[in-house]
Amino acid sequence: MPGDTNDAVRASLHEHMAWWGLRHIESDAAYFAWQREVFTPQELDTLHRSIEAKRAAPHGSAADIAFYDLTARPQSVPALYSQRYEYYLEVGSRIAGRLEGADTILDIGCGIGLLTTFYATHCPGATVVGLDRSPASIALARHRAQDLGLTNVRFDCVDLDRHHPVGRFDVIVATHVLLQAEQDPGLPSSDWQSFARAADAQAQQAFEQRTGVGPRLDRLCGALGSQGRLLVFEKARQLARRIPLQRALAARGLGLLAPPEPIRYRSIEETTEDGPLFVTGCAFPSQVLPWDESPEPDGLPPLRVGQLRSVPVDPDQPLYENHGPSAQQAWLDLPAKQVVNQVTKKEADGRQLHVEWGWAGAFVYLYCANTFDQRQLVVIEPARAALVETYYQEIAGHQPGGGRDVVQ
Repeated sequence: MPGDTNDAVRASLHEHMAWWGLRHIESDAAYFAWQREVFTPQELDTLHRSIEAKRAAPHGSAADIAFYDLTARPQSVPALYSQRYEYYLEVGSRIAGRLEGADTILDIGCGIGLLTTFYATHCPGATVVGLDRSPASIALARHRAQDLGLTNVRFDCVDLDRHHPVGRFDVIVATHVLLQAEQDPGLPSSDWQSFARAADAQAQQAFEQRTGVGPRLDRLCGALGSQGRLLVFEKARQLARRIPLQRALAARGLGLLAPPEPIRYRSIEETTEDGPLFVTGCAFPSQVLPWDESPEPDGLPPLRVGQLRSVPVDPDQPLYENHGPSAQQAWLDLPAKQVVNQVTKKEADGRQLHVEWGWAGAFVYLYCANTFDQRQLVVIEPARAALVETYYQEIAGHQPGGGRDVVQ
């Protein structure tokens, strides 16, 4: 059964990570206590300075590579990489389940080879190649593969931004390696009322160049076999980043072979909604699924104003609050809506922002929307109408105190 198979893969991956020395840590306090046991204060200071230098430098720079070289020290790996334990478990188990039938597998941006060695163990009949730009990471990956007795895996130090992978592969795995510009907001929608993006070739090309996803995909497509599969998992959960990533894949003839799979995991106490996992390939049109550019359903129930309490159970909470895409439909469906004040303007970063407040029957509402798909609707009792007006002024006018939990 598929469920039994997945359970077996996850159990095997748990064992694999334990062999690497990783632990599943439940709390930040326990994790940082472990780090203090492993590292001296001077080593922690060096690590933190390297993290800051990496954040300030472009992807692929000397500072970026130096950070990964630093974290690839064998004695450092358990205490550093355990922070990503659930990422490895959730992503690695799903990737492993998609490697069936592959004779050649390429893991691009493989790092220290933690998952690459698992894929090689899981697919003993396949030839697995791991590529990364960090020399220290590759050296550790080679050493650990030898310790595991693996003869079907090879690691090479290759920078995808400068060189094409050598060979042709049945499956190429790219996880958190193609779309490295994490602060790039993506492509804006046509206006604040829409989630749709126009087919703007110039804007798409600019996105692909500044994030690097275009050139990297071009190099990977050159290494993909004619019936090969490209497995992509990037930080593209936001619609503004997901749509241009999907368009970049589609423009290179890559069709969707399975429904996209969003993945949720924790980095110690912080929950990450990531992905989705795309399984793509150059298949016949009848074998592919359509690319969907609509917002991901947020699963929130529809707003029923008539069922709202006149007084909230918690006096500090609104009667209704929605931060998902469905907030737009809930706002459209507000009964007897009377707008008291509204403004639509362009923000410093180029996004269009709309904010309004008013009355919906006997209740007061505040609605915010922008062209990077953020939506928020709040409904409260009339006794707190002044509070909504204050929020409105802060968001619309950027007055001090505007850092509340509202769309900015």
